[in-house]
Amino acid sequence: MRALGLDVGSKTIGVAVSDPSGTIATPRQVLTRRGHAEDAAAVAALARELEAGAVVVGLPLELDGSVGHRARQVQRFLAVLEPALSALPGSPRALTWDERFSTAGAERALLQADVSRARRKQVIDAAAAQFILQGWLDGQRRKDMSGETGT
Repeated sequence: MRALGLDVGSKTIGVAVSDPSGTIATPRQVLTRRGHAEDAAAVAALARELEAGAVVVGLPLELDGSVGHRARQVQRFLAVLEPALSALPGSPRALTWDERFSTAGAERALLQADVSRARRKQVIDAAAAQFILQGWLDGQRRKDMSGETGT
């Protein structure tokens, strides 16, 4: 199953996509925020185009694991995204994944790849979405291997 990963910020949404087997996440693009309804429609269009079975949205929890201001903003976006996805064939699921440290992890990976500062600024949101999605994919694989159920 192909999945989308989202890093939802106040100005942009980083997007990543998995391969059809759901093994490897790849950065795809960065969307400029235009409001919850337009953003949800854009994500739903991508999900339809790519035949995604899941949309994994990074939830920016506080360091102690609590839901803060940024996480509440993402939850408000999810409340608009879920109905947009449910209207699609196959009704892709909207899921959340703890995204603490995803941007830092993506930044570290880009630095190790010797990506220039200007280029890092252009791709950091999509790279963070890749980090989020890869974490979820790896978590699903661990569940499958251990025989756990649920998502």
